[in-house]
Amino acid sequence: MTDVKKLFDLNGKVAIVTGALGLIGKHHCYALSEAGANVVVADLDESDCQQFAKSLPTDSIGVSVNIIDKSSVEKLRDKTLSKFGGIDILINNAAINDMFENPQAAAELSMFENYPLEMWQKSLDVNVTGTFLCSQIIGKVMADNGKGSIINIASTYGMVGPDQSIYKKPDGTQTFFKSPAYPATKGAIINFTRFLAAYWGNKGVRVNTLSPGGVENNQDEYFIKNYSTKTMLGRMAAPTDYKGAVVFLASDASSYMTGANLVVDGGWTAW
Repeated sequence: MTDVKKLFDLNGKVAIVTGALGLIGKHHCYALSEAGANVVVADLDESDCQQFAKSLPTDSIGVSVNIIDKSSVEKLRDKTLSKFGGIDILINNAAINDMFENPQAAAELSMFENYPLEMWQKSLDVNVTGTFLCSQIIGKVMADNGKGSIINIASTYGMVGPDQSIYKKPDGTQTFFKSPAYPATKGAIINFTRFLAAYWGNKGVRVNTLSPGGVENNQDEYFIKNYSTKTMLGRMAAPTDYKGAVVFLASDASSYMTGANLVVDGGWTAW
């Protein structure tokens, strides 16, 4: 009988995390490293990636990557193999969420009727095509090796429509609408996970989605209150709330789990 602690043990495993320097990405890296994995910190700035990798408890490296550039993703794969000799875990965490340069124009531009085509296309490129490219290029290494775990990061908004009312200020005005690209791309990620799980199941590669809820990160007080009332636990997530789920999906603790969507959202989608 396997000891339960060993099921979660990632010693000797090699994990790549894209979007690794983001708020949640850093905690994905810490979680994997704390469980014993060697982590490849992958994001746009190589120097920052390398610096952050030094803070992890296991032998880890930082590599710059542009996930919508095939040659860049291939270099990420090659550098990982050169350093560690294999790849066991891929977390497709890199994504963009709409940011409007001019806050004064955000209310108008974020409305569906006015939403810019170029913003829609950029989200599709990064959130969907980037996940596709990383899975194709890096996942093939796992498939050829007969084992591996791919974790695609989606969102509650990949399952349910945005509640636009949580973005309203106490005086009833609204300076931002959750725009269409993020929910559309995250919904695509959930079904892409199912495709890939079915396609590579016979190759020993497990593919699952993690759908997190919103993380508290110095948002306006009214928004935090509005969001929190929508959850059963009455709060937004802390950045550390997803560490256990990541290790679970990456490790043998979830060895019979593939094609699934693990929802960790404080109960947001459960009522």
